[in-house]
Amino acid sequence: MQIIVAGRNIEISEALRARVTEKVGRLAHHFEQVHKAQVVLRVEPHPGRNQIVEVTVWADGVVLRGEEASADMYASIDHVVDKLDKQISKFRDRVIKRRRLIAGRRKHQAAVAAETALREGPGETETAPVQIYRRKRFEMKPMTPEEAAVQMELLGHTFYMFRNSETLEVSVVYRRADGRYGLIEPEG
Repeated sequence: MQIIVAGRNIEISEALRARVTEKVGRLAHHFEQVHKAQVVLRVEPHPGRNQIVEVTVWADGVVLRGEEASADMYASIDHVVDKLDKQISKFRDRVIKRRRLIAGRRKHQAAVAAETALREGPGETETAPVQIYRRKRFEMKPMTPEEAAVQMELLGHTFYMFRNSETLEVSVVYRRADGRYGLIEPEG
């Protein structure tokens, strides 16, 4: 596994690099193939929990992200890896349960999601001009809607855009207000 360690407002010592490599390397046992891990260590100027560690792992077509802060960089490293470890275990259990529930409802949910999207429609027009302040680019590996929902949960987002492996079209899975999931697919 390739582990990229970067620092912001901190010089990365060999001891810190070794700790990151050791701890983040342990996450690899959850996956068949880990492509890379990016770890950013940063120190904020305010006192207290200013030693922050951000970890992003690309593995088995999944992107996993975690962030932790404490007064000690080594503790932050330990906390974020523990957090990611628990997160992976939790979602693996949920994937198994979700696949059983979703298997029979896939078409129904797609129809309901499309209907909901049409009903909700765009909001009222605002007078302020629209500004795009951030752009993101990412590889869209084909996956099922269920896998996309798991990916969305792993990232902690409320929606996730993906290429549907069944249709090869770009689709969006999202979390509804009632806690269930919706799927938006292109028509035609």
